[in-house]
Amino acid sequence: MYLSCMKHLVKEEQYQKTKAIVVKFGEPGGTGELLQKKLLERSDKTYNWVYDYWLEDMYLNQRLALPVNSNPAMVFPKQNFKDRKDSLRFAAHLITGVLEYKERIDTRVLPVDFARGQLAGTPLCMKQYYRLFNTYRLPGHKRDTLVIHKPGSTEQEYIIVACKNQFFVLDLVVNKKKLKEMDILTQLEKIVKMAENSEERQPPFGLLTSDGRTEWAQAREVLIKDSVNRESLAVIEKCLCVLCLDNPSGMEVGDTSRALLMLHGGGHEKMGANRWYDKPMQFIVGEDGVCGTVCEHSPFEGIVLVACTEYLMKFMTGSPSKMGRATSVSELPTPARLLWKTTPHIQGLLKASAERLQRLVRDLDMDVHKFEVYGKEFIKKQKMSPDAYIQVALQLAFYRCNGRLVSTYESASIRRFHEGRVDNIRSATSEALAFVKAMTDQKASLSVSHFSYLDPQLLGYSHYTVHHAITGLGIDNHLLGLREIAQELKMEMPEIFTDETYVASNQFILSTSQVPTTVEMFCCYGPVVPNGYGCCYNPQSDHLLFSVTSFHGSTETCSAVFIKALDEGLVEMRDLCRKSNKPQSSAAPAASKVAENNQGAGSKLPSTLPKTGK
Repeated sequence: MYLSCMKHLVKEEQYQKTKAIVVKFGEPGGTGELLQKKLLERSDKTYNWVYDYWLEDMYLNQRLALPVNSNPAMVFPKQNFKDRKDSLRFAAHLITGVLEYKERIDTRVLPVDFARGQLAGTPLCMKQYYRLFNTYRLPGHKRDTLVIHKPGSTEQEYIIVACKNQFFVLDLVVNKKKLKEMDILTQLEKIVKMAENSEERQPPFGLLTSDGRTEWAQAREVLIKDSVNRESLAVIEKCLCVLCLDNPSGMEVGDTSRALLMLHGGGHEKMGANRWYDKPMQFIVGEDGVCGTVCEHSPFEGIVLVACTEYLMKFMTGSPSKMGRATSVSELPTPARLLWKTTPHIQGLLKASAERLQRLVRDLDMDVHKFEVYGKEFIKKQKMSPDAYIQVALQLAFYRCNGRLVSTYESASIRRFHEGRVDNIRSATSEALAFVKAMTDQKASLSVSHFSYLDPQLLGYSHYTVHHAITGLGIDNHLLGLREIAQELKMEMPEIFTDETYVASNQFILSTSQVPTTVEMFCCYGPVVPNGYGCCYNPQSDHLLFSVTSFHGSTETCSAVFIKALDEGLVEMRDLCRKSNKPQSSAAPAASKVAENNQGAGSKLPSTLPKTGK
């Protein structure tokens, strides 16, 4: 399967070399057989033999900064606040919804998710939900640690509120009583007033969490030498979530600018320091109506983020704000400002972090685009999977821009397995290459014959999705497991993992993810390689929403050019479908359900065959 995935993506000479390496690796009694035996032994001892390997390879070993490179964001509908107090009312109502959702998690009343589509009815692992509010990504010199606090712990009865780059503790339980919504609003108003006091203003320590992971780990070591800093860090690391109260950004408010503010805050000159990027759930409420959430991705996938944020959006619109009679203001303690001790060395670290964040902000090239010619209903009428159809359109756009196809990542949920996260659908197939070549052939005009390339690709893609990726039979996690076992045995790294083709297979120049929503919001994230694209898409009934990112520093990419090519390809594919007037296939309806099986907010990803569990 690995060879078939890569044959058309590398030169013939390189492919033949890789084929010989793979054959040797798989010989009876050879290295591959030994590693497979060890992997099977591991699977007998663990619920999920790939989970730890995958988590470290995908997230914890990565040294790049979390903003843009790793943390996805969900952009809420633009709010029309009358004034600052109106935005604080919204924030108080939002936090009330967060507390309600967390209570559903803690009391285990959250309904179990079930698979849809071809494997409908299979219960899905719910563990990712239980990591939304009780985890923290602790920076390390070589590897980060995902810290998991005990669910429902009394230690977590507070949130951190960021305002004007200052951090405050908002206790949610006072005198053994939970704060009502009006109480929360009162406390938020106090925090805003305290943040405006320039005499007590602390340095913008949130900037350190925007830095590379090794740089942040080194800075943290310096900080914790002082007990004041040590205590402030401990308080943040154990909080339920972070609420970021942003000032108006001064930017023209559109989909793209709102997405940028969610991903990186606009840098240290705007809201980039009013964040704590290690915390999985940060809710952002801007005075100018720019709202959303930015997430540390290692504890959970995009579908869990969607479920949580959709619950909150429906809570916000469906349940009236409960601003009834509040506890007497005198009974509520003043929220505590977190204090920091600084030195010239720490000031230098903050300045360096600010500069690196600003470089990242300048480098990100983002384009959020609504394709309004048609939506997923048109695609379904062609008896095709909207997700497969869009993936082919992305391949066509990339080929138009670059004259080749590349290793493509699309996340596919493997929550059918205990502790299952995601596998990788390699959508840059040989069928896709045949289709895009036919579509871009200057000598041929668009005709019904082109459809013969399109239809098998979509059905072939569906087969791979359903029967391999989401059932744990993809290649990436399996190869990752074999590679990690080799490292654990301290053996010389097998040639299959040092081969040029394997390196290319894991360079996901096109990193894609379908993140559909039922309410008006969208997800976005950055590219996973310097010369790549990040493409998150949200198919709706009458339109398709794309969030495309790349880096200005690469001469090979341009988000606006990619979007233009994508638009053109989608129109051509519609015209092709109309010309074909193909009879309804009996096999095709199953394909239209594939999209329901592969939802997630992605970045680069390995894949595999986790063990079925509870």
